Amino acid sequence: MFYTTDTNQHGLKHDPFKAIVAPRPIGWIGTKGRDGSLNLSPYSFFNIVSDQPKLVMFSSSGRKHSLKNAEETGVFTASLASRHLAEQVNASSAAVEYGVSEFELSGLTAKMAVTVDAPFVAEAYTVLECRVTEIINPKGLDGEASDSFMVLGEVTGIHISETILRDGRIDMSLAKPIARMGYMDYADGGTDVFQMSRPAVARG
Repeated sequence: MFYTTDTNQHGLKHDPFKAIVAPRPIGWIGTKGRDGSLNLSPYSFFNIVSDQPKLVMFSSSGRKHSLKNAEETGVFTASLASRHLAEQVNASSAAVEYGVSEFELSGLTAKMAVTVDAPFVAEAYTVLECRVTEIINPKGLDGEASDSFMVLGEVTGIHISETILRDGRIDMSLAKPIARMGYMDYADGGTDVFQMSRPAVARG
């Protein structure tokens, strides 16, 4: 099958776009409001964008609380969403009024970061502490701004639980990160782990 996105006539029950770009890691974003309130929300539009410097991004569809706080304070955290915390990740996605703590709502422990003034999930296996470098409102081919906002941040601190370390490396079969597969489906990254070496560079 083939269809053009200007018509979106795919004939399927649900739009397949987000199921095609999958699995997508979940950024469990922690922020603190100017009023001192703590916020925690999962974003499946999340990823690494650079290693030098270490940059990550999450994208907010619409002006949500995480975006507001990151804009105003210039910082955020990203806690690893793992299988053992899947129910709490889901609970933290609830639409609540600004100022309501999703940490409390989800039964999680909020711990303050070391290098930035933002909370993270104490129960998470890994955490990235980040300072905002830029916020971008992407545009389409027609030049019109999208309804999404990309928040890019440089990682200033990293927490890793020693319980997931094996032979000097993070063992993903222990960390079991969850990822969005599209629709209502998620994947557990720890059930099928394998390694591949990159091809040798051709000489000559």
